[in-house]
Amino acid sequence: MEDSGSLAELLLEQSPACQWLVSAGGVFERIYGDAASVFGKPAAELAGKAIASVLNQETSKVWMPRFARAFAGDSLTLRERRGETSWYITVFPVKSEGGVAYAGGLARESTTFNTAERELRRTVMGALKAQEFERAMVAKFLHDSVGQNLTALGLQLDLVRMDIEAVSPETCGRILEIQQVLGTMMEQVRGYCYELNPSAVERAGLRSALDRMAERLHGRFPGTLRVNVDPSLKLDPDLSKALFHIAQEAVENSVQHSSCSTIEIAVKSTRTGTFLEVRDNGRGFEPADPIGGCRGLGLLSMEHYAAQAGLDLRIISSPKTGTLVRATAQEDA
Repeated sequence: MEDSGSLAELLLEQSPACQWLVSAGGVFERIYGDAASVFGKPAAELAGKAIASVLNQETSKVWMPRFARAFAGDSLTLRERRGETSWYITVFPVKSEGGVAYAGGLARESTTFNTAERELRRTVMGALKAQEFERAMVAKFLHDSVGQNLTALGLQLDLVRMDIEAVSPETCGRILEIQQVLGTMMEQVRGYCYELNPSAVERAGLRSALDRMAERLHGRFPGTLRVNVDPSLKLDPDLSKALFHIAQEAVENSVQHSSCSTIEIAVKSTRTGTFLEVRDNGRGFEPADPIGGCRGLGLLSMEHYAAQAGLDLRIISSPKTGTLVRATAQEDA
């Protein structure tokens, strides 16, 4: 009969999960299972090697802060996708008599459990599309019917005021007061139309739409919100709409959840394509954390608009550096 240590080794080596121990010096002391799906290299190439030397720079930048949090006593639950494969990952402190000795980890493939989530996401996307259509119809009604009728009523009152100006100046004053109320109502209708269907993106351009969004936020965001759009950019209307919607959702998330004091919106063009960046200096989060990452309706909406316009959407965030949302439109080769 094999001893308990050998049995434990057999169990770890043949387990469908990937498990590891990382030392305080950043070395993979033990690693078992399908490490290639998690770290990009098989366990045999990682065991006994320093993270910085064996993982590429981008992967190392992702994992080192996670291990640092484990050594600080935190446990992390993450969810990541590798191509068509999804993984649930737990990173946790492994303690000995002197405190935290290792950063432990366990990664389990969860692809088969994601069918229900994909169906839910598809349902949410369908609901978003239906909502867009309904909002567009309400905005059209407010603009074409209510707004135009209010404008016509104001013009009629102008004619009445001119007809009786010499006869009853006092009545003219009353009519002028009514016209001022109508003017306020017309501005409110325009504002609601914009909220429901920001067609200003198509009419006036992305910069004007973003500026107007920033103005509306001043009432409930006490911090600094800066907008920087390359004036030489000439964007397709559909692309402009997608970028605006993504910026709107990203800014709303920053205002509601990040406790930030500064939000910066930038739209620029490079040799590789046009990109939108929304950056805040708030508390940030771990994007791969299915709980703390708060993959709510705002992120689903951003993914929806990015997919519609063929944009590459990336979210870079950490609890200490704030959040960066970047949407990139690749130039055609």
